[in-house]
Amino acid sequence: MAQTVVMPQLGNSVESCLITAWHVKVGDTVAANTVLCDIETDKSSMDVPAGVAGVVLALLVAEGDDVPVKSPIAIVGEPGEQVPSDAGDSGADAATGGAGEGDAHAELEAASGGEATSVPEPTADSESGDDHAEPADGPAPQVNADAPSGDRPASPRARNLAASTGVPLSAVAEASGPHGRIIARDVEAAAQAGPGLTAGARAAAEAGSYQPGMAGTGIGGRVTRADLARGAAAPVETPAVAPAAPAAAPAVEAGSVTETPLKGIRKLIAERMKESLAISAQLSYDASAPATALLALRARLKATDPSLGLNVVTIGDLVGLITARVVANYPAINAHLVDGVLRSYADVHLGMAVDTPRGLLVPTIRNAGTMGLRQFAATTKDLAAQAQSGKISPDLLAGATFTVTNLGSFGIESFTPIVNQPQTGILGINAIVPRAVANKDGSVGVEQRISFSLTADHQVVDGADAARFLRDLTTAIASADLFLLG
Repeated sequence: MAQTVVMPQLGNSVESCLITAWHVKVGDTVAANTVLCDIETDKSSMDVPAGVAGVVLALLVAEGDDVPVKSPIAIVGEPGEQVPSDAGDSGADAATGGAGEGDAHAELEAASGGEATSVPEPTADSESGDDHAEPADGPAPQVNADAPSGDRPASPRARNLAASTGVPLSAVAEASGPHGRIIARDVEAAAQAGPGLTAGARAAAEAGSYQPGMAGTGIGGRVTRADLARGAAAPVETPAVAPAAPAAAPAVEAGSVTETPLKGIRKLIAERMKESLAISAQLSYDASAPATALLALRARLKATDPSLGLNVVTIGDLVGLITARVVANYPAINAHLVDGVLRSYADVHLGMAVDTPRGLLVPTIRNAGTMGLRQFAATTKDLAAQAQSGKISPDLLAGATFTVTNLGSFGIESFTPIVNQPQTGILGINAIVPRAVANKDGSVGVEQRISFSLTADHQVVDGADAARFLRDLTTAIASADLFLLG
């Protein structure tokens, strides 16, 4: 009997995963441990084994699709076994939450149990922005554009886009997704058709209630649904002389150009950075401290017996542990701001920005302020290795209350880090550089100094609080050995 392979859940906070690559095709024979595909979330990636032995009867999603966890992705069964003919219909409702949502979810639950009573169709649209995936079995069939919108299968993103632009799904002339499913690019094409109309009025035009030459109350005289409802649209006088068309811009030889659509974790990072700046009042502050004690302590630790586990401690580890202990005294900075409510935390769960081949990841060092130096250093090394391998659990990438990001190794002397929402602060660690100083005897000397860039949400962190935090931090850095011993 056919068995359904479902999208696994990578951690408690994961709601969907992106299919990055299929390693099998329909007709392949697989064992229980055969890797069917690679998947990734915004935070980690993993292989998906078949879990059952047999022949691949169907691949229900395409590469680039963003699939809810526990949703069917493939069917494995006996050679020659047929996939139910109604599989695609039930899957469309389950994936989109459209008509028949309750029944579709019940079918999903049954499928998740292991036996395929109905098979959802592929999710052709994804958060990654990859709307161009084609079904494995050829071009998508067309769907009747006159069908009621509730009866037309569409991806969640397409439905959201249709709702936000006012384009009814019945007005979408072409569905280019797998199995005739409407995806975001189809809605965008419908929205661009018929210049001079809002998306809602465009549907009315198709129904015959709109006539060319009508003007409305929308921007630039665009006809809105409200205009059509109250009959406010009026003919527009045609100008006697048509305005001259703007001169075409001269062609510019651009040379070799590579276009790379943002998708997966890179697109998510882009969206979160924009969102963070849009919803918070971020202000940055810079301060520096003498690095003499910090460098001396690092040199002593590096020379210790490897069996002590202290020779691997880095400048970043020292600064990170000191930061965790200092920020514990600032409830507004070691906090989350959620829906107008400030949640201050007694414990410091320190986010640590890590540069990885897939993009920036931020593992969380839990209860960082209570750790000893050896434990803290070992934890940072372990989390960084997991993040760089791409196999880190999403649960280890959540729950941070304050974040540090270190660009000092690249020689950066000052920058403006962006707050990792819903946190209220982030500390940038800069390079240690020589600075001229005036000695007590009036002579000029050179001192190694390290600088810090704090970005805080000014909604809840006043400038004086940010300044006090940096003052306490730089004081602790200047006496790093004594501070950590204490």
